[in-house]
Amino acid sequence: MKRFKILFISLIVIFSFSNCNKKEKTQMREMIDSTGFATKDYQMDSINQRITRYQSHLLNSLKKKNKIQSWRTVISPHDDYSYVGYLYPAALSKIKTKYVVLIGVAHKARQFSLENKIVFGHFDSWKTPYGKAKVAKFRKRLISYLHPNSYIIHHKMMKTEHSLEAIIPFIQKNNPEVEILPVLIPYISYNQLTKNSLDFAEALHKIMKEKKLEWGKDLSIVISSDAVHYGDEDWGGKNFAKYGADSSGYKKAVKHEKKLINSYLTGSISQEKIEGFYYSTVKKDNYKEYKWTWCGRYSIPFGLLTSLYLSEYSSKDSLTGELIDYSTSIDNKPIPVKDIGMGHTAPANIHHWVGYPAIGFR
Repeated sequence: MKRFKILFISLIVIFSFSNCNKKEKTQMREMIDSTGFATKDYQMDSINQRITRYQSHLLNSLKKKNKIQSWRTVISPHDDYSYVGYLYPAALSKIKTKYVVLIGVAHKARQFSLENKIVFGHFDSWKTPYGKAKVAKFRKRLISYLHPNSYIIHHKMMKTEHSLEAIIPFIQKNNPEVEILPVLIPYISYNQLTKNSLDFAEALHKIMKEKKLEWGKDLSIVISSDAVHYGDEDWGGKNFAKYGADSSGYKKAVKHEKKLINSYLTGSISQEKIEGFYYSTVKKDNYKEYKWTWCGRYSIPFGLLTSLYLSEYSSKDSLTGELIDYSTSIDNKPIPVKDIGMGHTAPANIHHWVGYPAIGFR
């Protein structure tokens, strides 16, 4: 009987150790949007070729206007490739660093009851059309520098969120060996936002100091955000057409968008401007409710505050924002994608459209 007990306990230990080893195996985060985004290399190659073919005039005009070699931080859209088109390379072509901190939206935060935390995953790599993108090995060390109240590791949230996977292939085109640090920002009060971004900036600065990384040369920050979600149809029963769903309303909404960008996201960036953007998109009496429907209402303030603090720690010049360009899902003719097995995840018309910001920071 005693021998049987010893054998039974030994089997349990072996089984537990085996399971532990399984958990430690390398995990790759799979892509979840196979409609709006490319999942195969030939699709990605075709998208890049078609952007050049159909929207070269838009890209060329931006090249003449914008002479900067690299951004320290950039805001990029994350909607269907067919709709966003040229704004992806416009925003991301100058992100060529070895390491890229990706700050994304947590669209399904409510589903997982997530708020007031920086969300990390524990994937070792992300699947992309070109194979995979490695997650930076310094992630664990960076997390160890954070206050326990600042973050959460949430596998399912990171697994189901699409706002970062759109961006990675365009960065890989510039640097196939890029390593990423993906984080998501769910609902967050402004008070907690300032605390978490300061904590994150301090941890990131420590990593950069240890690894002798220069911001803009070795490491950059990419913030994922679409702009306004506008219209009176196909928004889950909600009406987001503040100015009306017609040509006049469209013009007024775009004017509102550009005023928001010019007031808070360009020129010399300050905490006052960042707070101004936050409360222009989030209701003061309820930080979980939209005031103006930017899905990046948390990711942008978090990313910019992090950049602002990092600028201070790095003794760099003050952070300055520059509008690369702004477009919408009905501003230009969609790039054809049906023949390469892709499509659209939502309609694009005067009753349902999305704004796209591309903003660089140096």
